[in-house]
Amino acid sequence: MRKQLLSRFDFTMIVVGLVIGMGIFRTAAVSAKGAGEPAIFFAAWIAGGVIALCGALTFAEIGSRYPVTGGYYRIFSYAYHPSIAFSINCIILISSAGAVSGVALIGAGYISQVLFDHPASDLVKGTIAISAIVLFYGVNLLGLKMSAKAQNVLMVVKLGLLGLLIVPLFIPSMHHAGMGAGVGGTAAGTSRVGAGGDWISHFGQALVAVSFTYTGYQQTINFGNEVDRPSVNIPRSIFAGIAIIISIYMLVNLSYYTVLGFEGMQQQQEVAKGVASRLLGEAGGNVFSGLLIFSVLAYVNVYLLSNPRVMYAMSEDKVLPAVFQKKTNGREVMIISLTVFSAICVITLLFAQTFDQILSFTIFLDSVGMATSAGALFVLRKRTKHLDGTGIYRINLFPLVPLVFTIAYLFVAFSIIRQSPKTAGIGVLILLSFWVIYWLVRWLRLGGRRVL
Repeated sequence: MRKQLLSRFDFTMIVVGLVIGMGIFRTAAVSAKGAGEPAIFFAAWIAGGVIALCGALTFAEIGSRYPVTGGYYRIFSYAYHPSIAFSINCIILISSAGAVSGVALIGAGYISQVLFDHPASDLVKGTIAISAIVLFYGVNLLGLKMSAKAQNVLMVVKLGLLGLLIVPLFIPSMHHAGMGAGVGGTAAGTSRVGAGGDWISHFGQALVAVSFTYTGYQQTINFGNEVDRPSVNIPRSIFAGIAIIISIYMLVNLSYYTVLGFEGMQQQQEVAKGVASRLLGEAGGNVFSGLLIFSVLAYVNVYLLSNPRVMYAMSEDKVLPAVFQKKTNGREVMIISLTVFSAICVITLLFAQTFDQILSFTIFLDSVGMATSAGALFVLRKRTKHLDGTGIYRINLFPLVPLVFTIAYLFVAFSIIRQSPKTAGIGVLILLSFWVIYWLVRWLRLGGRRVL
């Protein structure tokens, strides 16, 4: 049977699906609270776009130079050491499972408002969220192409919902009364920064939420040789996907600001529903909330596509049991890796309470992984120099682009350390624990002999 490969369009939709989850429907409010004033808010979103573009360029070259399944793990192992690869990929799997669980839980909250006249219990919301994970566990069992087709359909619906949020920009009667001051203006009572305020601190707080909304595209390198003509289609798909994402995010945030005003954004968590209700009425706003389940499903599906490939690669390198390499006949589904990652998502969901609680933890772990993986490009360039001139993608502004990206995520990690040192400390302890586990397991395999 001919191996199933992803087309350029399939892969572009995967890029967009990895990034656009429920974040854009929620994090604008969190970012607005952290920013304190409109100028810092929009500066954070513009910076997030620039950082994402630098990241896209960096990961495009990484994926072009090293197009293998489970690329995120393979890169760490090849560029650094298997112990670093194991440690960082374990925390990335945990943060990914946390992100899937949190997004599914947020979506369940939106859906429960449509299904019930009264606030739903945590049990009901959890059941809806678990159902979304189980549903797309089943879809992924049908094979890569079926998952990709489902992703394409879900992404079209999701992009349609985002397009609906942009419509009010072109209806002056829906604009907030205080919009005359412009983006740089600040409505009374909204500024927490002031002339002598710590704007760097507020910018960092805003950027944490923005980073969550932009993150995800780095997992595209997990697909590697499952993409048709990877050296060409991986970079082009990433460029196209990031361009779509940046355009949508800036227009949607401008719409939130234009319709609700900055103070309204700070006070209303469900900013997307607020804008939809202004446009379509209360009933239309409820329908919009119900349709947001498609955004949840797209996010769950694409993460169930990506992360099992990391576990598969770790198994090939013998840092996970060989059973994780098991594939079904015909469709070549990574059955054990898919099942285990789906189970981790469900288990994490039982402990996840709110989106805000998991935000900092997820982004701190991701920041460590992002900075480390971008730094790997410097090693890859030396070790794969023989590929230069063979048609692979190369960044023109090297080393500026990966340096900007790395420094930006170190700044995000530092901002989280300042805001929530306990959360950052837990993340570091988990990372070190996995590093110790790697060496302990290797020591046991060698019968107590020296492992270094």
